[in-house]
Amino acid sequence: MKKSINDTSTRKKEHIQLCLTDKVGFRSKTNGFEKYDFIHDALTEVDISKLSFQTKLFSKKINYPFLISCMTGGTEEAENINQRLAVIAEELKIPIGVGSQRQALENQDNHYSYKVIRKTAKSVPVLGNIGAAQLVQSKNLTDILSLIDMLEADAFVVHLNPLQELLQPEGEPNFVGLLKKIEKLILKSKVPVIVKEVGSGISKDTAKRLLDIGVNGIDVAGAGGTSWAGVEIIRSKSDKDFWDWGLPTSYCLKEIYPLKKKYKFTLVGSGGINSANDLALAFAFGADLVASARIILQTLMKNGDDAVTKLIINWFEYLKKIMFLTGSENLTELKNGKIIKKEELF
Repeated sequence: MKKSINDTSTRKKEHIQLCLTDKVGFRSKTNGFEKYDFIHDALTEVDISKLSFQTKLFSKKINYPFLISCMTGGTEEAENINQRLAVIAEELKIPIGVGSQRQALENQDNHYSYKVIRKTAKSVPVLGNIGAAQLVQSKNLTDILSLIDMLEADAFVVHLNPLQELLQPEGEPNFVGLLKKIEKLILKSKVPVIVKEVGSGISKDTAKRLLDIGVNGIDVAGAGGTSWAGVEIIRSKSDKDFWDWGLPTSYCLKEIYPLKKKYKFTLVGSGGINSANDLALAFAFGADLVASARIILQTLMKNGDDAVTKLIINWFEYLKKIMFLTGSENLTELKNGKIIKKEELF
């Protein structure tokens, strides 16, 4: 059943409020990183003072390969959040994504809650975003492509959320023809197209199917962070079935990273990135870019803008120490056999 604009706006507000709590994490499943440790190099010759994370993403220079992940949009509160996060992204010179632009399709009054990101973060990569259900429903993609122009986006994300759509009271769990629609979008889009999950992970087989049609990036968004099944279960007051459904982030990265030998794409590690060690292990498992959302939102709303900036900088300072202790001159070297399962240490 078609829902009204007000229904969508109310749902977005509920999502923000729930994600500011600790009620929506996975119950028993983790991102899997706690099962691994780094291999110590007692003969390290890395000059920690010379380590730098500066690189390019979508032809723009960034200081850290860290993405403030897709969160929100379409409400006054979302506009405020997006503006504050965009200031941080511009200051740190890191990429930032917007939440689903579905509401921009439904109501032009909501456009500025998204546009404020590009207005504020003028020099860094900005990622647009739409859900798979809306992509499938688009007849000729003109409306979807307009979202890229509206945001002046450097890349465009299609988020896959079959579990959320299945459990959401207003959900639209009909993805028939999705892969072909993504392929058509890639052919028509003037910017790179990234496909991401929202917390249930992407398998190796799914990744191959996406890469075979030309997807430019894959964001695994694995299990272990926010459970959007949990979010919708709380909203609908339904049974807790499928709360912990999904593939852990570490598993997804481990399975997909070897595909880089055959395909050229950006691999994004997200899903339960809640600490500096999670960040470091995500890179060690093969991520080119690491992304986080809920802990960024919680830190912003509870401790302020400066606390978010400090959090991200501290994470990368910790990463430098990991690279020094593992003898890794760069992130590519960190991916080269620098981790071990903890069970093998005893």
